[in-house]
Amino acid sequence: MVPTVRNQVLFVFLLLAHDRRRILHFNVTANPTAAWTAQQVVTPPRSPWQNASVERLIGTIRRECLDHVIVVDERHLRRILSAYFRYYHEWRTHQALEMDCPEGRKVQAVDRGRVVQIPEIGGLHHHYERIAA
Repeated sequence: MVPTVRNQVLFVFLLLAHDRRRILHFNVTANPTAAWTAQQVVTPPRSPWQNASVERLIGTIRRECLDHVIVVDERHLRRILSAYFRYYHEWRTHQALEMDCPEGRKVQAVDRGRVVQIPEIGGLHHHYERIAA
């Protein structure tokens, strides 16, 4: 659940691939009806190990993203989460993945050039790359 600036509560649905910590699907709604829920992917019954991974992901999203922004509406939340998930998949390291990200990153050679900071999610986070001079 994510509160907005107008005191509306938005609901976010997440689908996580456990092996590489990939977010396969997400959706946002202000009114989670039975029809909306039925359109989402069903979690296998009696799989408590899946809940712990998603709960940890929710905490990460809150601490690293949503605690630092004020959400206006559904469209704004979708945009914020899309940007965060791009960063999460391509640059955020995970201890369980031996400090790699879900999509995997190439190691950049030291002689490639100077290191530059590239903002992500409107400057909320950054990643660093070597750029040839």
